Amino acid sequence: MGWSERQRLMLEQMGLRLPPRRARAPGGDTATASASMPDTLSDSMPGDPREHGRVNPDRRSRAAMSGHGASPADLQATVVPALSVRPALSGSGTAARASDPAPALAVSTVSAPPTATAATTAAISGASPSAAKAPRTPSQPSQITPGTLIALDWPALRDAVAGCTACALCQGRTQTVFGVGNQRAHWLIVGEAPGEQEDLRGEPFVGKSGQLLDNMLAAIGLTRADGPPERQVYIANTVKCRPPGNRNPEHGELAQCEPFLLRQIELLQPRIILAMGRFAVQSLLRSSEPIGKLRGRVHRYQGLPLVVTYHPAYLLRNPSDKARAWDDLCLALQAMRAETAAQPAATTSS
Repeated sequence: MGWSERQRLMLEQMGLRLPPRRARAPGGDTATASASMPDTLSDSMPGDPREHGRVNPDRRSRAAMSGHGASPADLQATVVPALSVRPALSGSGTAARASDPAPALAVSTVSAPPTATAATTAAISGASPSAAKAPRTPSQPSQITPGTLIALDWPALRDAVAGCTACALCQGRTQTVFGVGNQRAHWLIVGEAPGEQEDLRGEPFVGKSGQLLDNMLAAIGLTRADGPPERQVYIANTVKCRPPGNRNPEHGELAQCEPFLLRQIELLQPRIILAMGRFAVQSLLRSSEPIGKLRGRVHRYQGLPLVVTYHPAYLLRNPSDKARAWDDLCLALQAMRAETAAQPAATTSS
């Protein structure tokens, strides 16, 4: 089956001149069979691939240079295979009906934009374009600020994190890692960025580093499992998406995720914060000093006691520093007891 008269008219009015009809060769094949069409398109085109014509690049160039045809930029917009948008007939005043099939043109020098790949594939296969999963595209960084999150409760904040596209990390993540634990817990553990296992499971501190953290918490009577708030911890990361290849998070990525962490702290209202790892410490304390110089004393974050210690992943690589981490945990426990003892006295005096 060749081009219909209506389709030939549409293409000619767009500046695309088709060769005259040619007789079928013996065996039913025509001389215009799409031998150069990519396999991924020809295999999934509806109907016989020979129903779809081919534009001769030389003819297209001559039409464009003569002023009667479309420009190369216009051609790129009109020859993307199987797009659902029908171009209007220029000069005729009549638009193609939605029921008329749009001819798919195989041009080897033109490819669809990367963002149209999923929708194009869905259209070719007969599926609805809305069913195709659109690639995540980073949005403007100004969208995420503490002011835009101040009214969000826990469910709304989790949804905001899951839908965030404020930086390029959204493009490679499996899922966001929001946080885990009792939302009334007295202890807040702040880590750095998700690793591979965290990205797959959507939970911070899993795998061997998570097991070490659980053992460290159990040693001072804490748990991330069920229990009373004073014995439970809430765990959150400074960055909610996994950096590619487990690289260190960049400054801009930390800045984009910081409002989410700040809102988590506001909702949780913990009694004490345990910052684990260099990037968690730098984000909360606004300090570039190494952990070795910041640990061993109690800091204050918005009036809350904050204790600095090593990340469990670091301790797995440097087991000799586990003794220092134990000292940090004991310091945090002492600070927590002092904070708890001071609160009833402050309530009585007021």
